[in-house]
Amino acid sequence: MVEWGEYQDKSLILLDETFRFHYALFPFSPEGDPRSTRSAELFSSAIAEMERIEAGELVNTDEGRMVGHYWLRAPELAPNPEIREEIEREQQHVLRFASAVAEGKPRVFRSLLVIGIGGSALGPQLLADAFAYAGQPMNFFSLDNTDPDGIARVLAALPKLDETLVLVVSKSGGTKETRNAMVLTERAFQKAGLEFAQHAVAVTGEGSLLHEKAAEEGWLDVFPMWDWVGGRTSLWSSVGLLPCALLGIDTVKLLEGAADMDCATRSEELLKNPAAILALCWREVSATKDMIVLPYRDRILLLSRYLQQLVMESLGKEYDRNGNTVEEGLSVFGNKGSTDQHAYIQQLRDGRRNFFAVFVEVLRDYAVLPTQSTHSREALEEVCRGEVEEGVTSADYLHGFALGTRRALAEQDRPSLTIVLEELSPYSIGALLALFERAVTFYASFANINAYHQPGVEAGKVAAAEIIKLQGRICNLLQREGGGMSVAAIVDKLGGDEYIHTFEILERLAACGKVEAIDGATPFERCYRSR
Repeated sequence: MVEWGEYQDKSLILLDETFRFHYALFPFSPEGDPRSTRSAELFSSAIAEMERIEAGELVNTDEGRMVGHYWLRAPELAPNPEIREEIEREQQHVLRFASAVAEGKPRVFRSLLVIGIGGSALGPQLLADAFAYAGQPMNFFSLDNTDPDGIARVLAALPKLDETLVLVVSKSGGTKETRNAMVLTERAFQKAGLEFAQHAVAVTGEGSLLHEKAAEEGWLDVFPMWDWVGGRTSLWSSVGLLPCALLGIDTVKLLEGAADMDCATRSEELLKNPAAILALCWREVSATKDMIVLPYRDRILLLSRYLQQLVMESLGKEYDRNGNTVEEGLSVFGNKGSTDQHAYIQQLRDGRRNFFAVFVEVLRDYAVLPTQSTHSREALEEVCRGEVEEGVTSADYLHGFALGTRRALAEQDRPSLTIVLEELSPYSIGALLALFERAVTFYASFANINAYHQPGVEAGKVAAAEIIKLQGRICNLLQREGGGMSVAAIVDKLGGDEYIHTFEILERLAACGKVEAIDGATPFERCYRSR
């Protein structure tokens, strides 16, 4: 076990002691150690690159774009007055709109439905879950998939459709999952005799398909998405700030926490820069270990999902910036403490050594919520602060499980990092998420990769479009032919060799009643015909 002296020497205390980052239980090789010459060289280059990014250099060279999410929490750092003014104008726009809605203008809205996917949904979901409270201005719902069953379930759960405000979030306006959910939601409003435009707000890029639709139909408002802000870092724009403001979450404190972490991680002293240390930890083990995120608080259960996109989409790259094949990346998984005690800690302690753990602890028992506690909440807190054993509360046990699990892993030489928040608040969450964002930027510099494009995502979208096109060709063929056709006959008629995809498309269409399946000797010898 690590002695206290070593632990004290390997800990960082930041932001007026409200945010602590410990890495004593993370073993480094001599070359990878933050005190090594090699780490110092990597850091020197990375801190210089960070300065160029914040100054507005076109570091996303594939797409010819700046990377400006850092300016969103410090507009004074924007590379020109025009961008600064845009940011400040939109932040005021968000607050004005949220204030008007709170006053019942243009009508009373009691539910908020956010339609988006990936970075357009994960941030609002995380923050809405982290700071939900009884009596908040609006109830939060979200649609983040093209699953009709999931869409139906959420729409059915809305208390009153006529009191629902819908935010449609898509930079291009053409993302299929978001568009599909929007189309079906609009249809539900029409079926209820409601004008969707009078309930809808767009958060999108200027001139996008969604922007044009909102303008033509007279939606309530439109908020911008800028090309210098990637989806996985868009929480700090209207994508995240607007839902937060509508839910009563303190957006000023959220931005302040992120801005303070940005300042802390501009330190040119490596041993005082937690984002750089975190990135060095990733570099040390990324080829052999996954990152398991273990937040010990129910309210931040969704943290691992948020970090999955931020880290894996940013760092999962086939090529470096010189075109060399590198196959970089860091897999991220997670659960919450102490649920993980009863889920996968057994394997983490005794099984394969293919991971390192990141513990996230919160010292104070209750989250800092947007309004004063109601009498009923105060009564519940009084109950839950009570002892469950003599001198011991449920919160004591939660803390004990966190420290105990960390110790149990250390006894087996399983590496871990620990992040400790003084309290769970918009400020501390802002700082926490900014820490990981800065670590992504440092790691990308260390590995010489572009952390701000996502060619694999685009490849998946192209492949999905080809499948939809193949389905259309199959349906048209069955309608023309009339009689039953086998998979082999269909593929032969269409040309090519798409046997597996053709079979899978037909099986789903048959299960949904769109085509008729005629049984053969085996499932693969079935014939299909149009209904």
